[in-house]
Amino acid sequence: MHAAIDVAAPLEGRQTWSADRIRALVEPDRVHRSVYTDPALFELELERLWNRAWVYVGHESQIRQPGDYFATEIGRNPVLMSRHTDGSVRVMFNRCTHKGVMVARARAGRVKNFVCSYHGWVFGTDGALKGVPLADGYEGTPVRAGNPDFGLMPLPRVASYRGFVFASLSADGPSLTEFLGPAAVGIDDMVDRAPDGEVEVYGTCARTIQHANWKFFFENQLDGVHAGITHRSSTEAARKVAASKYADPAQVPREVRMFMAQEPPEPKSVWVKLNSSNFRYGHGFLGGYQEHRGDDPVTTEYEALVKRKLGEEEGERILARSLHHTVIYPCLSIQSQFQQLRVIKPLGVDRTLMEIWHFRLKGAPQAFQRRNMIIANMVNTPATIISCDDYENWYRAQTGLQARAQDWVSIHRDHGRDRVEGDVVHSRVGTSEAFQRNQYAAWAEYMAREA
Repeated sequence: MHAAIDVAAPLEGRQTWSADRIRALVEPDRVHRSVYTDPALFELELERLWNRAWVYVGHESQIRQPGDYFATEIGRNPVLMSRHTDGSVRVMFNRCTHKGVMVARARAGRVKNFVCSYHGWVFGTDGALKGVPLADGYEGTPVRAGNPDFGLMPLPRVASYRGFVFASLSADGPSLTEFLGPAAVGIDDMVDRAPDGEVEVYGTCARTIQHANWKFFFENQLDGVHAGITHRSSTEAARKVAASKYADPAQVPREVRMFMAQEPPEPKSVWVKLNSSNFRYGHGFLGGYQEHRGDDPVTTEYEALVKRKLGEEEGERILARSLHHTVIYPCLSIQSQFQQLRVIKPLGVDRTLMEIWHFRLKGAPQAFQRRNMIIANMVNTPATIISCDDYENWYRAQTGLQARAQDWVSIHRDHGRDRVEGDVVHSRVGTSEAFQRNQYAAWAEYMAREA
């Protein structure tokens, strides 16, 4: 028997969401539609999930020199990541302590100091208050240069993992290492593939806005069922291009062949043989996906370079890893073999910003980087032939869930057949919805914690 939940009143007009009422929204094999549609729940998500979890801020390569900064957001909180004069990375609220004006107006730049455009208060790259115009008007008050109470407020917790900077608005909780857990392999896989052992942000990012709840994105990332159905047109187009332009199948470019891996309408041969691994806090990854290694000149040159730098055995260990998306819940999806990540930012219950960032493997051949950019542009940019299919489906789902015809959303696929090892849940097949069940278990854990 499923637990009953009161849906008589309009979703947005219900009483305060108690811990028990929140838990009732998530069952082992289904979730209530209000997790996608209720504005009050969305506001609670910002408070209890986004303000408590570790959230990705940026990469250290975005702030190479002292004075460099990058401005972003955690939930509704504008924040700054800056490189201080001592080389340290600082993450602070982008908010003047006088009237609340954002001190950094551009997304990125280089400054000697942050100067408020309203009244001219001056802050160092470490956030310290350095100067106040007409200082004699503050005699006898606590407002003075050097008083830490009036500097830019640092975020309670900041940590970096292999150059990827995360922050949390909560002073309590797991360390970043504990939070990432086994999902750190998504970052490791990207960095380890660099012949010189480092990655850096490459170019700028692309931004898209989806008119759908932010959780649809993460559900979609490890979904092995939709690919051969939703993206069927892309598969068919790739096959037509290959057949018409290349008499020898071996000459088909890898960026075209990757679209030919699906088998519509039932992608059994590609996806069923895979499995997902799902971790605490909602993280997870799908192993396998499709083979990205090959004997083409670009791949051969790159792999030979990796093995020269790292040694044959270690190089092969790294190159043999096969990950699809790695999800770091609730903010990040990593495609490590293509050196890109997508950052999710919730704007409203039915509005989500996505940022797509590309990385360069230091020491990798330029041709290898160029091919990865081509694939990225075909799959994940605003002009993509792949992701636009997903955007449309998420919008349709968001709209359809307004209907009161049915209150529950199914996550039944392969339920009861997952393999549990400690805190890790392994799916039996790649078409399981184990990852969705894991994400919503984490969601409920965050949301039911009232204090």
